[in-house]
Amino acid sequence: MENNEEEFKMLIHDLIENETVQQMKNYRQHFETTCFEHCYTVAYYVFLICKKYHLDYISATRAAMLHDLFLYDWRKRENGRKGFHAFTHGKTACDNACKLFVLNDKEKNMILTHMWPVTLKCPKSPEGFVLTAVDKYCALSESFCILKTRLFSKRQFRYAYLLFSLLIITV
Repeated sequence: MENNEEEFKMLIHDLIENETVQQMKNYRQHFETTCFEHCYTVAYYVFLICKKYHLDYISATRAAMLHDLFLYDWRKRENGRKGFHAFTHGKTACDNACKLFVLNDKEKNMILTHMWPVTLKCPKSPEGFVLTAVDKYCALSESFCILKTRLFSKRQFRYAYLLFSLLIITV
């Protein structure tokens, strides 16, 4: 496992050391998770899955690290941004990534289509489907953890949950 972590870090070292990519730490993605943290986590899982199944894990990992390089607070309308974030940020991220790095066609397609099926553009590679699935999993996981913490921090919800659990057990 240690070799995997070292290889993963080597694959994205140039990306995560880039000043513009570092700016992703300034934008929240899902509740308390920054865009940078989200992309880093997605990239790591994509790396592990694609490597295990003998896919192009290098392109997949690098695309995953850049898939949300949109650099704005998506909760606000700013800079004349048009369209809903979910439908447009893949193109914005791809444009930003192409300005900074040389991307192959697979990487570009993976970044552009990572919001499928929300957007109609479908990934063209198995690696693209892996990124899409892992992105959704991580987004749900990040959101659920915060919601669960907030929900159970309120006494009335803890009691309601306990009562609900007892009802299910007795039925």
